[in-house]
Amino acid sequence: MKNIILIGYRCTGKSSVGKKLSKRLDLPFLDTDDLVVRKAGMSVGEIVRKGGWALFRRQEKDVIRWLSLMEGTIIAPGGGAFEDPENREAMRDKGLFVWLTADVKTIMERMLADRKSSDQRPPLSDGDLEAQTALIIQEREPVYRQLAALTIDTSQKGIDSITDAICDFLKKEQTCQEIPSERSSG
Repeated sequence: MKNIILIGYRCTGKSSVGKKLSKRLDLPFLDTDDLVVRKAGMSVGEIVRKGGWALFRRQEKDVIRWLSLMEGTIIAPGGGAFEDPENREAMRDKGLFVWLTADVKTIMERMLADRKSSDQRPPLSDGDLEAQTALIIQEREPVYRQLAALTIDTSQKGIDSITDAICDFLKKEQTCQEIPSERSSG
C-alpha cells in the first residue's frame, strides 16, 4: 500500500488528521517535525536558532530519505518539505498526496491558539506574520497543487469530516479494502 502523505502549510491540520487517520486505518503515523526533533534532541525553534532554517531543512531531508523507504504509513511532512525537488522525487512514487488547505485567517487563529506554536513553528522570516503566511502559501501552492491527488479545505471542517473525506477518496481509489467509518467502529 502506498503511503498517505498529508501536505500543506502549518496549522492546516496535518498532524491532527494524521493521528485520526492512523487510528481509523490502523496504519502508523509519522510527523517529520517530530522525527527531526527526536533525532536532533532539540525543538524546531532551537534547531533554527542554532543553525537557521537551512540546518532544519538538512535534517528534514535526512528524515524524508528514511521515510521514502516506508510503505503503508501516514506521513505529515513540514509545510516546506516539498519545496526541495529531491524530497518530492523521493516520495512521489511511494505516496498518495492529500493537500490540506485553510484560509490565512484560520491559519492565524490556529497558530495563535497553539501554545507550542512559537517554539515548534518559529517564523520563517522577519516581518508581519499574516503577510508572511499569505506570501509563503502563494509561493508553495504550485508544488502542493502538482503533488495533490486530493485537496481538502480544512477551514470550516472538523477532524472527523476531513478524515471521512480522505477515507471516501481512498475507497474510490481502491487504495484500501474496506475502511470502517468512525461511527460504525466506535
